[in-house]
Amino acid sequence: MQAIIQDTFGGPEVLRLAEVPRPVPLPTEILVRVHAAGVNPVDWKTRQGSGMAAVLGDPPFVLGWDVSGVVEETGFGVTLFQPGDEVFGMPWFPRQAGAYAEYVTAPSRHFARKPRTTSHETAAAIPLAALIAWQALIDTAHIGAGHRVLIHAAAGGVGHLAVQLAKHAGAHVIGTARSEKHDWLRDLGADELIDYTTTNFETAVRDVDVVVDLIGDAVDRTSTRSLQTLRPGGLLVAVPSGVAPELIGRAREEGIRATGILVEPDGAALTQIATLIDEGNLLVEVERTYPLAQAAEAHRHGEQGRTRGKLVLTVP
Repeated sequence: MQAIIQDTFGGPEVLRLAEVPRPVPLPTEILVRVHAAGVNPVDWKTRQGSGMAAVLGDPPFVLGWDVSGVVEETGFGVTLFQPGDEVFGMPWFPRQAGAYAEYVTAPSRHFARKPRTTSHETAAAIPLAALIAWQALIDTAHIGAGHRVLIHAAAGGVGHLAVQLAKHAGAHVIGTARSEKHDWLRDLGADELIDYTTTNFETAVRDVDVVVDLIGDAVDRTSTRSLQTLRPGGLLVAVPSGVAPELIGRAREEGIRATGILVEPDGAALTQIATLIDEGNLLVEVERTYPLAQAAEAHRHGEQGRTRGKLVLTVP
């Protein structure tokens, strides 16, 4: 089969199209013919040698975790799916899934049935981003009606889904994003928006119950500054690089909770997310698609940090 591989860490130019062995499903696994693969920041960070590189080890390897496709074959013991079923998922994360390829294999319960109302291209944009938002807001923060939630990078792949999930749960949603994306985010349900290029969010927001930080302290000390926005007993969930012990200690001194989070495969949650999508309660924005062979171009675009929603690779 064809796949995008890299033989060394580096820039987008290290990604190349190559022939690799087609995987075979083991017991409890399914073989999925990939129709589309989502592109995420963790992909280009891993390509550079950070991200999940410590888990994958040294190249060569195949990047990608977001998958939408059709079940080609089932391994012994699989009862959830049959050949021909349309599925989507985030298999194996943070281990190698190899989504930038024509086929992937993974445990059947890493997948769910694809939303009926979406294309494979849209479905491939969902799993990693939606599961991060779900696991941060629903599983970790347990948000509900009346909660005040601050979401950093609200217009990004995870952020625009987090805005909608928080609103659907009944929360008052505050987001940080450039002003040109404010109207779109209001349409998605944001109640308040802050242009981080002109306003220090910590001076504009107070008494927040939950902060979902999709930026991290590596950029302008976003996590540390976010502590000032939380009410006593509030929760900071820092996604990209977790929370340093020093920050956890400072939060504890101020009567605030802080935690990192690493997304996990969860077919059951994806089933609930698919229902929200099919019912019209969750919209997924795909800014642009690229053919699999142009994965390097997709990385160059994504690394600019200005994507509205998600980027997706199509697999012919």
